[in-house]
Amino acid sequence: MKRTPVLAASLLALLAATAPARADASGGSYGQGLDHCAAGAEAGTLACHFDLAPGTYDVTVTLGGDTAGATAIGGETRRALLAETPTGAGERIRRSFTVDVRDPEGEPTGPAGSPGLDLLLTGAAPRVAALRVTPAPAATRLFLVGDSTVCDQPGDPYTGWGQRLPVHLGRGVAVANHADSGESTVSFLANPALFDRVEAEIRPGDPVLIQLAHNDKQTDAATYRANLTTLVERVRARGGEPVLVTPIVRRWFNADGTLNNGTALLVNGLGVDHPAEIRALATTLSTPLIDLTALTKARVEELGPEGSKALYLTTEKRDNTHTSVRGATEYAALVAAELRARGILPERALR
Repeated sequence: MKRTPVLAASLLALLAATAPARADASGGSYGQGLDHCAAGAEAGTLACHFDLAPGTYDVTVTLGGDTAGATAIGGETRRALLAETPTGAGERIRRSFTVDVRDPEGEPTGPAGSPGLDLLLTGAAPRVAALRVTPAPAATRLFLVGDSTVCDQPGDPYTGWGQRLPVHLGRGVAVANHADSGESTVSFLANPALFDRVEAEIRPGDPVLIQLAHNDKQTDAATYRANLTTLVERVRARGGEPVLVTPIVRRWFNADGTLNNGTALLVNGLGVDHPAEIRALATTLSTPLIDLTALTKARVEELGPEGSKALYLTTEKRDNTHTSVRGATEYAALVAAELRARGILPERALR
């Protein structure tokens, strides 16, 4: 929806009317925090920046205004942090979430991004009355270990499901997305910027979701199992809770409208059936399993050859592996439902 200059002006007027003097910047409260916001690059949005060290932070916003609105919040490298929330005229709604601030802020081997915390308030009609950022050092981090189908993709229209997962989590749990484009089980263990860094940051009780398969194209079955076993064991050694995740399907249809083929279901060039290996290993290692292959296969087949194009970048990029915003959003919802159903996160941690 195109936003008008009048709406942008109203946002700036709201900002001027409600922003207090900046509070202590040494790690204490930032008060309402609206003094850290200005008009965003897109008309009708607010962009907010906080000079913060890496860590976890609670963000509390009061949404609403004199007129009806609908506000969403994103942040850092295109992460969705708060789903669009409607407010009636004169209504005020408080929402909270926890965000992981890291350096680099997006993909571990990608551009560093900007230091500190960046938030972007968008939506059909953004309305914000107050904004508060406070340190949350005891927050649980939900670590993601994965590839380009999971990562915080820097450029539109590419979107990883990990980018859309934060909207499903409430205050007290932050998604720490360490997924990286092009990585396999081999490279994730070999590069110190990848699993070594995740391992160092894991605290007892932190869940670690592991989805690696798309780039293990020439990894033999024994090596693949050994690599996943190493990841699981190293997570457990830190007190973390490993969760094995089968890969999202590729959108590759048979003539009968099914995805029952090796390309779609991630069977590699050596004949290694990645989802089957992961399922078997989850049983052997007594590790929780999210069978995202089965879940995404069912959804893609349900939509069919035409409807499923919207989940991937088929039209935009002739890409049937990487997801669009819609696809990543739907797949993140599937993961969130599994987190709830399998008790990986407590009910109170999920929206």
